[in-house]
Amino acid sequence: MVPSPDATELLLFPYNGNAIEALDCLGSAFRLAGFVDDTPEKQGVDRFGHPVFDRSAIARLASAQVLAVPGSPASFRRRRSIIDALGVEPARFATVIHPSARVSPLASIGRNVLIMAGVVVTSNAVIGDHVCILPNTVVHHDASIATCSLIGSNVTVAGSVQIGECCYVGSGSSLKNGLSIGGGALIGLGSNVVRDVAAGSIVAGNPAHRFPPG
Repeated sequence: MVPSPDATELLLFPYNGNAIEALDCLGSAFRLAGFVDDTPEKQGVDRFGHPVFDRSAIARLASAQVLAVPGSPASFRRRRSIIDALGVEPARFATVIHPSARVSPLASIGRNVLIMAGVVVTSNAVIGDHVCILPNTVVHHDASIATCSLIGSNVTVAGSVQIGECCYVGSGSSLKNGLSIGGGALIGLGSNVVRDVAAGSIVAGNPAHRFPPG
């Protein structure tokens, strides 16, 4: 989709898979100003002609909004400190929702949130700040995803599930209604979660169990 003439310029941090996929979510509301990344080898111009700046671009391009989407299964628990270290004022963070996503007007969506194609967020769901939701995930009624969590693709978050801060939910997982997922938990790919998950735990499987056992 072509940006509108009054589209908001946007910086994407870092130059990672989430940020590259975010390009498809910009619609007509945003125009890419460039990526920001701390790795010198990534800086310059990528193979598609997109500029990749160092961190000084955040101050230099002061009128651009910022979408920060760091995090992986190896680093997700540090997302808050990584984002805070950018020094971006809260009002400058963008929330980007793919045009094909369906978000209920009764849902609450925070700042610096990326919602990708095909995602459905239903009535009374609450999505906190700095959350990333990958394609085709469904967040059902009264569910809550706390700040800095990452939700993979094709995930089902059933009604009234409460996901804590800085969690990672692997793609293809299903979370039974009413569960509590403690902060810093990791749910492995394709897991079927049928009981509460303690903070900081790693669970995987069908049904999901703690890994390693104990």
